[in-house]
Amino acid sequence: MLRRMLAGAFGALLAAAGVEIWRELHSFSVTEYAAELPDESGKDEERKVLFLSDLHNRSYGKDNEKLLDAIRRQKPDLILIGGDMPVGKPGVSPEPALHLVSRLTRLCPVCYAAGNHESRMKERKDLYGDVFPAYRQALEARGVLFLENESRTLRIKGRPIRICGLELPLSTYRKFRKEHLTAKDICSYVGPCGDAEEGDRPYTVLLAHNPAYMDAYLDWGADLILSGHLHGGLVRIPCLGGVVTPQGFLFPRYSGEMTKVGGSTVIVSRGLGTHTLNIRLFNRPELVVIRLKEKGSAPVKKRL
Repeated sequence: MLRRMLAGAFGALLAAAGVEIWRELHSFSVTEYAAELPDESGKDEERKVLFLSDLHNRSYGKDNEKLLDAIRRQKPDLILIGGDMPVGKPGVSPEPALHLVSRLTRLCPVCYAAGNHESRMKERKDLYGDVFPAYRQALEARGVLFLENESRTLRIKGRPIRICGLELPLSTYRKFRKEHLTAKDICSYVGPCGDAEEGDRPYTVLLAHNPAYMDAYLDWGADLILSGHLHGGLVRIPCLGGVVTPQGFLFPRYSGEMTKVGGSTVIVSRGLGTHTLNIRLFNRPELVVIRLKEKGSAPVKKRL
């Protein structure tokens, strides 16, 4: 009798988990954070930045209209893309990602840094041919700023903000191993960050797809570091966070949250899609909204 009761309870839990996984694979949330800007103007003025990452060709509604509507409602001042919007797999078209991203420049400036899927498409011409150059060219024609180990300073509501797009080699994404990267290595890719204390650089945002190398990013010195790649760790456990990374490491330090480390703010997106392992549990996909405020405030979350 007890065995049947336990088996029934276990079956009910599995069924409930299956329903929740299905729900999370077919919806997304809007997560809001507040990050602090140094007060230069004396005004309590806000700049709204949207961060999209790891779409992997996912569509929410026909032609991604549900996602696009959510983006429009936010009325962003700047959209930043952290990579892996298409799927880097031979024979898979980047069209769903292209169709979404190409419409974003109607709203505000858009900066795009590559993830491992874009890098794979670019580096493996033997497998992908000219798919990535055509994808990039089509988006650039619509005004998207691709940052492939380069920086661009934009004035957002009169405030200069420097956006740095880091593109690491594919070797840094290998399974079950981690490269040794330092701030010097990051500097070799995107140049020096500069010294904010001496006032010789604007507020600096680093788009760095893989958070596995966060210590190097922090040492490099960005004010705001935006990453993705981990899909929230697939399954999230309260107080522990994400469970596993695409490289096979358990319980990563950063997997889907905002963290203050010294003078830097770290935000890791849970991403908008899935890829090899099509699973999410307690880990809804998310559109990240960052309110850059000249007066700090605690992070806030709200869900659609």
